Order: sequence, then structure tokens, then C-alpha cells
Amino acid sequence: MIRQADIRIAPGLIDDLSEHRRRVARQLGLADEEIRHMRLVKRSIDARKGMPVYVLRYEVSLDEPFAPEPVLSERFRDVSAGKEVIIVGAGPAGYFAALEMLELGLKPVIFDRGKDVRARRRDLRAIQQFGVVNPHSNYCFGEGGAGTYSDGKLYTRSHKRGDVYKALKLLVAHGARADILIDAHPHIGSNKLPKVVANIRETILHHGGQIHFGHHVTDLIVREGRVRGVVVNDEREYPAEAVILATGHSARDVYYLLHRKGIRLEPKPFALGVRIEHPQALIDEIQYKHSPRHPNLPAASYKLVCQVDAKGVFSFCMCPGGLVVPAATAPGEIVVNGMSMSRRDSAWANSGTVTALDAQDWQAWAHEGVFAGLALQRTVEQACFQAGDGSQKAPAQRLTDFVAGRMSTTLPPASYIPGLFSAPVHELLPDFIYRRLQRAVRIFGKKMKGYFTAEANVIATESRTSAPVRIPRDPDTRMHPQVEGLFPAGEGAGYAGGIISAAMDGQNTAQAVARWLGVAVTERAN
Repeated sequence: MIRQADIRIAPGLIDDLSEHRRRVARQLGLADEEIRHMRLVKRSIDARKGMPVYVLRYEVSLDEPFAPEPVLSERFRDVSAGKEVIIVGAGPAGYFAALEMLELGLKPVIFDRGKDVRARRRDLRAIQQFGVVNPHSNYCFGEGGAGTYSDGKLYTRSHKRGDVYKALKLLVAHGARADILIDAHPHIGSNKLPKVVANIRETILHHGGQIHFGHHVTDLIVREGRVRGVVVNDEREYPAEAVILATGHSARDVYYLLHRKGIRLEPKPFALGVRIEHPQALIDEIQYKHSPRHPNLPAASYKLVCQVDAKGVFSFCMCPGGLVVPAATAPGEIVVNGMSMSRRDSAWANSGTVTALDAQDWQAWAHEGVFAGLALQRTVEQACFQAGDGSQKAPAQRLTDFVAGRMSTTLPPASYIPGLFSAPVHELLPDFIYRRLQRAVRIFGKKMKGYFTAEANVIATESRTSAPVRIPRDPDTRMHPQVEGLFPAGEGAGYAGGIISAAMDGQNTAQAVARWLGVAVTERAN
């Protein structure tokens, strides 16, 4: 018989498993010795009142041991001789689609314009240290996609879209810490995720899949309304009956390619704003109501949201103990993102602070048609670059000056390695975006006492929250309604937002491909 108990534990007792057992027994009205087996299934922190506490959920067995977890790798088959499916993009949607194909008996053939995780590091150093942007290898493009070197947060609300637990278990099977299976807001870290991604690559190759880096898909071969393959690097054709497009939210050339070929696209709402960075010690004190934080507590985070002029303004991709990094994908633009290492031990906390945008907001760019939102996005990114010295230094203001609409004479210390320069960020943003952020920050300062401070930097611009374009697909077949055999997937197609939701979308898309190809897709216990 399995029973469940929720207990509250002070940070100083988080490693005292005997105390955990005593409290679980008391919660269930049992003697300690009656508990034969117990396992932790959920862990979170409650810092709403007084001293923060851990909230732990245990499952308890009074008789038999817990059934062993299935070994996911045992499901993978040798697909060397299987039917080939081309996957464009080696991010979470592409790689998890490939892992699903190993179970289904399909052979994934992956093309990625970027480099493997190890080789990407040189290009990340080039953009950090020298301001040189490689348009094919950067924080967004390359093995593992945008999440690999920008944090590895795994939280998702998309539980109805797929099996979150299976996706997390696959990450653990490839080297992630088992903690991600129980934490309310699981996180791997930019120092750990590259190894996990490399291990996934080895699994795909070991079972007969193919992965080709430095292979930029420059054309789709479409005849009589059906995909026939792809063209790589403007030279070589690769035939295929099915192509999964999993190119991420920043592959603008893919959108333009589809548009040129008359393949329908749709504009999609997205969000744009700035990244706000505070000292982590300040966020700890605000959230935990105590300073310094207990050594057994993680760096504190926050989540803020409000409505301004009937549009949402919210914190996004919050990185406690993190860094702000340059995420441009082409020369001549400034884009920033956030990341944290696994220990989240930097002196700063940063978060995107963005406003939702829709067709009403990009009217000035309406002449761009389906690319109006993308044009707005690009306009802001280029304005931020043109305000600087031609490097990847980012324009910034103190938070109080940003709200007041005045230049900052000095800037607080920051984590952003290329460096910041004082600029009128309030003027670089379109006025309607600035006004919403300005009002929202005042509201956030009332919700979270101490948030509105001159110690915080506003850094522009946070613009790649999600794709501003959607590649439509039939909700049942997951194929593009115009092109048989073309399966848009993940963030770039407009159907995911983050590592786990993209991974699940990749898995579901692989199953849709299998059904279309006549491969049996059976329900598998997870």
C-alpha cells in the first residue's frame, strides 16, 4: 500500500532524513518502524511568511518496495536500416523527435547549421570577448539550441501537451541530476547541459541515426504539394518523404525561405522588452525576508505580472544567481538573454521584463505583411546596436532613471561580459513599449518592496522571447496544410516555449510522422 504525505522542513534540516521520516510518520499517524520504504517525489520552497521552509512530498510504502522505474534506453532500437526522416535543427524539438524515432524504428537524419556543443564555445567566446557574431554558431544556433548555453530551465505549464516526466527522465538518463524529477522549478545549468546534449547525440548515433553539423538547410524540395527533401549549403540535395522543421525562434531565413516558396505563414503574438538585473543579495533579502540567506537555500527568484492598457507585462526567464549574455544571431543587432550555472552562485539576478505584442502594436510595420512583428523586433535590435560603438556592448540605464526617462550618469556593476554603456533606453524602445514597461515597473515595485531601486540595471533588448511568426499545421496530422510531409515543430514553428515544451512537441511530432508513414505507434508505459 502506497500513501502520500506532505511535510514542511526548515532549511537547516533539509539533509536530516531521520527527521523527515519522523515527520512523515507523524503526518500519517504511524510509528517510524511501520514505514518500510519512502521516496521524495516533489520539492518546493514556501517563502510567503516568515522564515522560508521546504515543502516536501513523500510517497510511503508500508509493505512492498516501490516498483523499479522503466529503463528508457531499453526501448531504443537499431534504426540503421529504418525509413529516413530529415530533421532540420538539433535543438530540444529536433533531438527529442530523434529519440522518439529510435523507439518507433525510424531513422533520424539531423541537419544543423551550427556546431556541436564543444565547438560552439569558441564562437560564444568570440561574441563575449570580441563582439564577433557568427550567424550560424552563437547562443541561439548550434547543437542543443538556445537553451544549451542560456540556462537550461525546465519549468513548463504545458502538461497537457505531452509526458513531461518522460522528457525529464530522458534528460536524467543522459546525465542530468535526478533532482529535476522532483523540483518544482527544475534547472540543469549552462555548465551541465552541454554534456547532457552531447550524450543525447551519442545515443542517436549509437542507434543508427545521423547528425550533420555545419549543414545549413537553404531550400526545401517541394513537388506537386509534397515535400521531397532538402538542399543543404546551396549545393547538395538530400531526398526524404518527411521533413521536420525544428529550427528555433531565431531562424529568420527559414521563414523567408518558406514565404518565397509560397508556403503559408502566420503572424504570431510575441513579447519584447528589456532585461533587468539586480544584486542577488537584494532579491534574497526581499524574497526570503532575511539576510544573508541560509546556506541551504537556493538563490531566490521572483515572478511578476500585471496588465497595462489591457496588455500583459511580465517577468520572463528569471535567472537567479545568473548572468546576462549576448544573444544576437547576426551582425548589427543587440539581443540579450539570461543564464545561470548549475549552482546559481553569481552575484546577480536577472529577468526579462517584457510586454505582450500583437497586430495592434506592429501597425507601423504593416507593409511587411506576415513579417510585421519580425520587422518590429529587428528594428529595436538594430536601434540598440546603432546607439553603441559597433561592439556587443549593450545600452543600459539604472532602473530608477529608466522609469524617470533620464540618462544615467553612472551604471551599477553588471554581469554582462561585453560591457554596458549608458544610453536612453527609454528612447531606443518604441514609445508604446516603453510606456507599458514604465508603468509596470512602478506596479512591480509596490508588489515587491525593494525591487524598484537605483541598484538595478535595465539592459536592452530582450526580444527573442518567442517566434513572431507561426508555421501553421493541421492539429490532427501536424503537417503543414499546403505541403504533405512537412512537419513544423517546436519554438520556431510557434508551438512551444522552452526546453521541455519544445522537447514534448518534438516527441509528438515524431509520432505524427510515424503515423503518416504507416508505422505503428502504440501506447508505451512511462
